Amino acid sequence: MPIPEDVTGEEIDKDVRQELQSLPKTLAEDVAKNLVMVARLIDEDPEGAYGYSRVALRLASRVAAVREAAGFAAYANQKYSEALAEFRAARRMTGTVELWPLMADCERGLGRPEKALDMAGAPEVQKLDKAGQVEMRLVAAGARRDMGQLDAAIVTLQSSELASNSVQPWTARLRYAYADALLAAGRSGEAREWFAKAVEADRDGSTDASDRLAEMDGVEFVDALGEEEGDNVRADEDAEDAEDDKDDKD
Repeated sequence: MPIPEDVTGEEIDKDVRQELQSLPKTLAEDVAKNLVMVARLIDEDPEGAYGYSRVALRLASRVAAVREAAGFAAYANQKYSEALAEFRAARRMTGTVELWPLMADCERGLGRPEKALDMAGAPEVQKLDKAGQVEMRLVAAGARRDMGQLDAAIVTLQSSELASNSVQPWTARLRYAYADALLAAGRSGEAREWFAKAVEADRDGSTDASDRLAEMDGVEFVDALGEEEGDNVRADEDAEDAEDDKDDKD
């Protein structure tokens, strides 16, 4: 796959660059460029990112960072079986537990919520940092919802992190998940309150909490500019019709 000229491979994290030092220099550069493309495209063009991840995998399947990138790209394309296999491979190579919540979410994607819940109760969770533990809580709540256990999902999300007023990178998503679960359980008043709290914490637009809140409040967004343009077009058409009528009479 073609690599844009502005991509040098130097853009990757220094830890990944260090991993690639085990490869011949030219090969390492090629792999690095493909990994840069995966990171660049994964949000906007997950299919494109997946293509670059497969190239990197073909070139350097024994590098943990490559297996991890391939896992993320597969996950972004909802190829959960493939993502799980790559995450497991990366974990075997590094011994890290960071990928544990993603692996559990892959189990959900494969229709195995019970397995995801088992993973949520595993000793590995205690080794996760705070962000990882919150992620695991979100996955566990999702698994409960998959199984139709709405009340259990709500209880799963109730935590010190949810109650905290400080805004962390995970705060908006946690509050959003809680609001969504409350709404699904028919507790719309509480849901509205938590969607509003999610909006307060969502500084980078990682959720559609503001849209959900507006929807609950019955707010309908109108494209004012589009409406004005439409009125102008109609006015022009009316003027043309009047002119035609005048010509016909003449």
